[in-house]
Amino acid sequence: MINDDIFKANDIRGVVGGAEPQWDEDGAFAIGAAYVHVFGLQGKRFVMSRDMRVSGPQMSAAFADGARSQGASVVDIGLASTDELWFASGHLGIHGVQFSASHNPATYNGIKFCLPFAAPVTPDALLELTAACRTVFPPVDEPGTRTEQDLLGAYAAYLHGLVDLSGIRRLRVVVDAGNGMAGYTTPAVLGPLGIDIVGLFMELDGSFPNHPPNPLVPENLLDAQAAVREHAADLALVFDGDADRCFIIDERGEVVSPSIVTALIASQELRREPGGTIVINTITSRSVAEVVSAAGGTTVVSRVGHTYVKALMAGHDAVFGGEHSAHYYFRDFWGADTGMLAALHVLAIAGRSERPLSELVAEYSSYAASGEINSEVADARAVMDAVGLAFAGRGEADWSDGLTISGPDWWVNVRPSNTEPLLRLNVEARTAAHMQALRDETLAIIRGGTDVA
Repeated sequence: MINDDIFKANDIRGVVGGAEPQWDEDGAFAIGAAYVHVFGLQGKRFVMSRDMRVSGPQMSAAFADGARSQGASVVDIGLASTDELWFASGHLGIHGVQFSASHNPATYNGIKFCLPFAAPVTPDALLELTAACRTVFPPVDEPGTRTEQDLLGAYAAYLHGLVDLSGIRRLRVVVDAGNGMAGYTTPAVLGPLGIDIVGLFMELDGSFPNHPPNPLVPENLLDAQAAVREHAADLALVFDGDADRCFIIDERGEVVSPSIVTALIASQELRREPGGTIVINTITSRSVAEVVSAAGGTTVVSRVGHTYVKALMAGHDAVFGGEHSAHYYFRDFWGADTGMLAALHVLAIAGRSERPLSELVAEYSSYAASGEINSEVADARAVMDAVGLAFAGRGEADWSDGLTISGPDWWVNVRPSNTEPLLRLNVEARTAAHMQALRDETLAIIRGGTDVA
């Protein structure tokens, strides 16, 4: 079975099993068969991996069987973070498929796709796949093969070659894997670096017994924040379920805004490549563009979502890109997003300074931000129209990615989620008081006058 709702703007995600499943192994088989036809893979290879979700082994095997029935051969690298799958695609030069539902609850599973060398698939290709998976394709005379390959060591070695970590001081670092794939990749990547690691929830467990693997939710950062203070750590790294995103917490236990992390890494990359291009998205802090401009770089603004950012990274030969959701993209990593490489850059910056991380990032923070606030609404477009009406004449409206209303020193963005039935609000202003006033006004419209959470 396949419910069309599992096909999102950038990937596939839906509930597996339970009382109301949205797809199952038969659906995965059908998608695998259709995948070969949509991407022209008969007689060719693609690389596949999965995260630690309980349904991963069965669903990925069914997809592989469907693809093999149409003559495509599978290189199965087994358990892997999503950015390890991007590495595998770049390393092998072939299409890639990752079974993961990222930060979604344990009952979900999904698929992320890439073209050879980790290039993004287009939304149009996903629409074509949506239609093609309804077709029953008879098996070909010569089915494809399935081989296994372990690329974890090669992935770690490649990352080590991208960041100079020589001569840094010995750091104490909390790593919260959230029972996700960072528990698998951290020992390989960070283990050899002489870092004192305080590991939290490193055991792979797709039921997520400790906290959901979504670092965008403040409650899911509390364990790492407490551990930083308890162990007098220099910083913490908090990964999402498939470890392609990484949140940073400073030595005080305070969360460093992903926009500020973007500015921090961008300034370092622009010292290496003066005049380079940096990609940000529509809800990234204005402070990033100001930092990039001061460093002599150019900023390009993307819609939210890895498909759009990757396309602009390639189109502008950008050296680096960052999203406010803590996705970080690197040209040296085929323009793809990798939480672990971003973590290595932050470790290198922190390890070369005797100043605490909080002081290093303070110079990049010149705006007050609300963070992302989610609300369930019955009609997202109607709510956005109401917000637009309330702000009419007060700022410039832009509908390129949801609705953004911009003033001289503030902006408000409301947009539907690409992956969940939610309306997301982000607000930024020069002062905390102004930000809070804009936030509360907009939330009252979104939630029909209910109290601000």
